[in-house]
Amino acid sequence: MGSTSDLPVMEKAATFLDDMEVPFEMNALSAHRTPAEVERFAREAEGRGLRVVIAAAGMAAALPGVIAAQTTLPVIGVPIKGMLDGLDAMLSIVQMPPGIPVATVGVNGAQNAAVLACEMLALADPALASRMRAYKAGLAQKIVKANEELAGVQFKHKTN
Repeated sequence: MGSTSDLPVMEKAATFLDDMEVPFEMNALSAHRTPAEVERFAREAEGRGLRVVIAAAGMAAALPGVIAAQTTLPVIGVPIKGMLDGLDAMLSIVQMPPGIPVATVGVNGAQNAAVLACEMLALADPALASRMRAYKAGLAQKIVKANEELAGVQFKHKTN
């Protein structure tokens, strides 16, 4: 993440990765304030065993792109809401030049970034794939339960 002020958003990713039993690193690295550390992180990531990078940043949101420029690992960008409701960060992350892709989730979409990372990792990890299938089934069950509860909600002109 660009700074520890992003932690309240990124905790959702960390929680999901923990729930899926996926080991991860968590770092505060700034593309503008600690560029050498960002470059070192990106260049050494694969050697440390990382397979996907989730990079969160607000405002100018350069971190995901700078990391993507220094590694061949997939990078998922999380635009952090700040100035302009996060639109500035989102636009910065999605406008990468050819050859430097960054997958981008919605503003403050850290959990979706973790889900996407797990889906990528699950391609080569049958146990993780099984946990992801169970997670997706649980999402469906939540909607089924919600509809059951809505059936009991009464309005004068409600027909179901």
